[in-house]
Amino acid sequence: MASDPIEAASDLPIFREAPHRSAVSGIKRSLDLLGAVVGLSIFALLFLPIAIAIKLDSPGAVLYRQERFGLQGKPFTIIKFRSMVQDAEALKSVVQNEASGLIFKNKQDPRVTRVGRFLRKTSLDELPQFWNVLQGDMSLVGTRPPTRDEVSRYKPHHWQRLNVKPGLTGEWQVHGRSAVKDFEQVLELDLRYQQRWTPLYDLKLIGRTIGVLLKKTGAY
Repeated sequence: MASDPIEAASDLPIFREAPHRSAVSGIKRSLDLLGAVVGLSIFALLFLPIAIAIKLDSPGAVLYRQERFGLQGKPFTIIKFRSMVQDAEALKSVVQNEASGLIFKNKQDPRVTRVGRFLRKTSLDELPQFWNVLQGDMSLVGTRPPTRDEVSRYKPHHWQRLNVKPGLTGEWQVHGRSAVKDFEQVLELDLRYQQRWTPLYDLKLIGRTIGVLLKKTGAY
């Protein structure tokens, strides 16, 4: 299906197609709501000790909010536990990007705090994102939500990855996580997810994600 450029509310040129069938699936949304309730319950139990650890380790806010882009390029605010120093965005230009294409990765990123490195390794920094899932901006399973800097450099075919909602996990999570350093490979995984998607496939990816998290594979 051909895509037409549409000017989004974010003033970025978005190439939109009809949403993927997963984005309008009642079964997927029900699974998201159930997962969000469970995830937020865990978040409530762990919030205080994680918040104290973050505060003792580095000055700044406990939670980190950033503009990201979701289904069909819709902007939303993602919420995470802060894992970097407070002025991390201002320092990004002095950190070498070890990834290829429209993603940013650095295994020894000096902006990451000691507590933040643990939170990332265990993916505990992502617990607040269950609120994004509850609100409907994200799903349990989907694509990695890009930043404004990334989408501002998208070519038309890159927008295909945003025909689904962004997810807490996805193909990228079970195929290397942060070790996947080529954006075109990320895109390939995202499109493969769209081709293979069923509610049962989501459950399979969630199960595989749990295994990856327990092994602490590929995260930094």
